[in-house]
Amino acid sequence: MFYIQDAATGKQTSLRTKDETEAKSLLNARNEAQRQPVLNLHLARAYLTASDPAFVERTWGTVMEQLQSRGKESSRERYASVFKSTCFDSLRHKKLLETTADDFFAVFKTGKVSIHYFLKRLHNFALSLGWIALPVVAPYLWPKYEPKGRRGITLAEQETILAKEKKAEWKLFYQLLWETGAAQGDAAALTAEDVDWQSRTITYFRKKTGSRAQFTISKALETVLSHLPTTGILFPKLGVITANDRASRFRRHCLRAGVKGVTLHCYRYAWAERAKVVGMPERFAQAALGHNSKAIHRAYAKAAQIIVPSLEEYEAKAAGKQAVTAVT
Repeated sequence: MFYIQDAATGKQTSLRTKDETEAKSLLNARNEAQRQPVLNLHLARAYLTASDPAFVERTWGTVMEQLQSRGKESSRERYASVFKSTCFDSLRHKKLLETTADDFFAVFKTGKVSIHYFLKRLHNFALSLGWIALPVVAPYLWPKYEPKGRRGITLAEQETILAKEKKAEWKLFYQLLWETGAAQGDAAALTAEDVDWQSRTITYFRKKTGSRAQFTISKALETVLSHLPTTGILFPKLGVITANDRASRFRRHCLRAGVKGVTLHCYRYAWAERAKVVGMPERFAQAALGHNSKAIHRAYAKAAQIIVPSLEEYEAKAAGKQAVTAVT
């Protein structure tokens, strides 16, 4: 019985034949099948190098560098932080031309939604640059996930957070977030010049989207502002620390206060939910938080119900309009 042996692994496999001629034919067929993909790859490299010499040398690390050098500063910082993860180590030095779906599937096994999200951004960015000719993984094969439910901070939780907070600047910061629904980064960057006491409004442009946000100063907000500086940045100490530091500090404070499942961003959801409950028109809420705010879209779309009037009502109204027109 004839066997073949893999030159790389040393593994032997039976050819299931005692005929030497047949065994040699099977051996040649196996070798040819092995050589063909390698030959195709060499041919592809030759053609691609002629049009773009750097094409065959680019790695996913190069794509990461390009992606994290674009966009706003907050986006660049986030990309830089995410791509440092060990989950991307297997791809970091992998050449684009040599990447297969198995390489992506290995990253999928981490099970982290955030990693899958940024890997898809990375993949689509390389595709849009023309650095890969075809998708490495078809869209329908990417992991599916359901986004976590979001909720706003309740009034009881807000009162507990304020009662446990000892530092005056942080307490005022939480109160301003509750009254305005501003994102923590936008609130920390507010200045006295953003406050127009003549029109009793606060106006600023969101860091994340660049959209304009404006709202009227209520009596409660006026009380908060009366304890803040009248020139320069409203929160001198909070404004100089990073968003991550503010978020971490808030999380630790909530744990000590016994409040769970909320972040600083939950103040936006709380404001949007309160606005909907009291019947504020969506366009006003959008003007306050920014027209691209997801908090507004989610709050106003949540449990939305449409009651369709009967056709008879429409027919009656149409008949009434025709009668008025005829009399006129």
